[in-house]
Amino acid sequence: MTEQSILERNGAAVPYVEEGSGPISLVFISGRPLDSDGLSAVSHYLASEAGFHVTRIGPRNEATVSAHERADDALAVIDHLGLRHTWVGGYGSGGTVARVFVAAHPERANGLVLLGVEDEQIPLAPVMPVVIVQGADDVVTPTANGEALRATAPERATITTINGATHQFPMSHPIETAVVIEEYLDWD
Repeated sequence: MTEQSILERNGAAVPYVEEGSGPISLVFISGRPLDSDGLSAVSHYLASEAGFHVTRIGPRNEATVSAHERADDALAVIDHLGLRHTWVGGYGSGGTVARVFVAAHPERANGLVLLGVEDEQIPLAPVMPVVIVQGADDVVTPTANGEALRATAPERATITTINGATHQFPMSHPIETAVVIEEYLDWD
């Protein structure tokens, strides 16, 4: 794993990891500690093979932090790194925080990347493109969640389902997951 950094914010330590230096920036907000968030292989592929600049932001080491507080932590890291515009996404609960972030700060995001959509009633920010990736056999964040979210903005939301994949698809199918993201974000 790439070396973890810490941003001190309001007495809390917000961990993050940066990889790559390409022109396309992607920030993943993780729902779990960075050493076990399931996104390291996807991020590494996007940084090393696709040439993206990828940042993963982990949760504070506190028991209860709201999605809005996590979104504020993400903004602090994004500002600290000097990122003006970036794709923002996450896996499972991290994707829920990404949705909160983009709804609160649409001017800071190029679009939204969601891996395993949770069933949360968070409206999508207007105009922004949304990439949804789901595991076909995911019972934790079933494909119906992604389809329901996509139906709220069918003109700008796309969904890809990875066959044979469970909820752990970023770990069991990291290359397939990364390629979906790469092909959408690097379309030019």
